[in-house]
Amino acid sequence: MTACIVGWSHTPFGKHPEEDVESLIVSVVRDAVADAGLAPRDIDEIVVGNFNDGFAAQGFPSSLVLQADEGFRFTPSTTVENACATGSAAVHSGIKAIGSGRARFVLVVGVETMTGLSGPELGGVLMKCAYMKEEGEIEGGFAGVFGRIAQQYFQRHGDQSDALARIAAKNHRNGTANPYAQMRKDLGYDFCRNPSDKNPVVAGPLKRTDCSLVSDGAAALMLTDVETALAMPKAVVFRAAKQVNDFLPMSKRDITLFEGCELAWQQALGSAGVTLDDLSLVESHDCFTIAELLQYEAMGLVPRGQGARAIEEGWTEKDGKLPVNPSGGLKSKGHPIGATGVSMHVMAALQLRGQAEDMQVEDAKLAGVYNMGGAAVANYVSILEPLR
Repeated sequence: MTACIVGWSHTPFGKHPEEDVESLIVSVVRDAVADAGLAPRDIDEIVVGNFNDGFAAQGFPSSLVLQADEGFRFTPSTTVENACATGSAAVHSGIKAIGSGRARFVLVVGVETMTGLSGPELGGVLMKCAYMKEEGEIEGGFAGVFGRIAQQYFQRHGDQSDALARIAAKNHRNGTANPYAQMRKDLGYDFCRNPSDKNPVVAGPLKRTDCSLVSDGAAALMLTDVETALAMPKAVVFRAAKQVNDFLPMSKRDITLFEGCELAWQQALGSAGVTLDDLSLVESHDCFTIAELLQYEAMGLVPRGQGARAIEEGWTEKDGKLPVNPSGGLKSKGHPIGATGVSMHVMAALQLRGQAEDMQVEDAKLAGVYNMGGAAVANYVSILEPLR
């Protein structure tokens, strides 16, 4: 038994000092339940994705969903966490609840507030997603981790700064059409390519425009089984949902290969009975531009070492052979960690239902979602299509 998405909601991502985890949860929960045409008493199970680990004073967010409506009282609710893949971990947990038959309707929420911390405090929390025994002292925090990955890739395949700037420019251009995006500004290739006071080098070869944004925000979706979904106004079905975990220490793997990402894509495409060529679009985890470049190779779009070809030849543009991040991705949309994976699934559902408005990819029939935790440590791939 697989699962279907039958309703969703999404806050704008950005800096929201007037909001906290509770208010963001309440907002998206009410909207997602209403979007599915359901009532709180219809929900059998709730899964909340929230990384936290010091981002917010309030822990234990699962029962904050009950603040949205007293009708949720006594409904089982659980918080899950898997680094930057926390949102997809929540989605996959919901799919398993549907597949097991223990729930008919599962509400999945992803939420994070990050902007209340200072830069050093934020960096300290984020570094917990790395292997602290070996990587905890890397200069530049998590940007330093991916800066090191970029340096290794550049040493092996040559300077890829042009390609990274093109990826950043593409995602910022796409983000101008996304009403939920934190930064709706077309920065242009030249700005993204050249270091400046407004675009300084952050770590290794990475500039500020190579790094995703620090964000607050939430997203939610409603899951049910296929039989139930057939009678509902809209439904997007999971053709596949796969998870692959790799070693946490970068020292135990070739970090430029993203092998866990590669295997997750292979398993998901195989399970769905499709190839990469069948996909209409991909929402991919561009926490840093080098990550999107490596994902081009890991998903099989181009051979190893040729990631630049995909962006230079326009393959991943909105009108290319495989649009990647037509939403603007984490680069433009923002990256509130617990919400990111849920947001990706919402963006894909909007595309497949033809409801993405100015973001819409023409004739979108099949979408891939890739969300990762750490440096390709926790790897989640979903393949989605309209149920009817």
